[in-house]
Amino acid sequence: MSIVQFSTLFVALAATLYAQSPTEQKVQNAIKTPELTVVHLWAPWCSNCQAEFKTGGWSKIIAENPQVKFCFVSVWNDGQDGRAMLNKFGIADKPNVTILADPGPRRGEHKIKQFAGLQLSWIPTTWIYKGGDLRYALNYGEVRFPVLQQFLADSQSEWSHKGEPSTE
Repeated sequence: MSIVQFSTLFVALAATLYAQSPTEQKVQNAIKTPELTVVHLWAPWCSNCQAEFKTGGWSKIIAENPQVKFCFVSVWNDGQDGRAMLNKFGIADKPNVTILADPGPRRGEHKIKQFAGLQLSWIPTTWIYKGGDLRYALNYGEVRFPVLQQFLADSQSEWSHKGEPSTE
């Protein structure tokens, strides 16, 4: 068996052995819909996550974008969803917000390192999807809400450059 065949077999086997949690399956179903979906991975104990909430940016962007679905997924939090903190900042009761929790532990070798097929190495992490396609991934830190709003607007576009002059 060649090294290429072995590596292909290994990747296929690893993908088969990795079973998504029910939370990941819910997120996968949510991101497949035609509308925009924001997946925000966070934890209540994380100071960066707390700073995002304190600015009021999340509650404002959720209110200003009622057509966008927001999935707040608490990770590395021993299965707790952080609903109390989301309530405190006026986020939990919004009709376009879903609150979920990954069941995994906060620390150690069993702490998840990927979610919904993407690497997870830092929180907060924010992903924007449209129709199942990842449009933007903010993987390392606090969101700047004017930037997030621009990404939401840009994600509504068809991403086409038809009719533009050629660079050649």
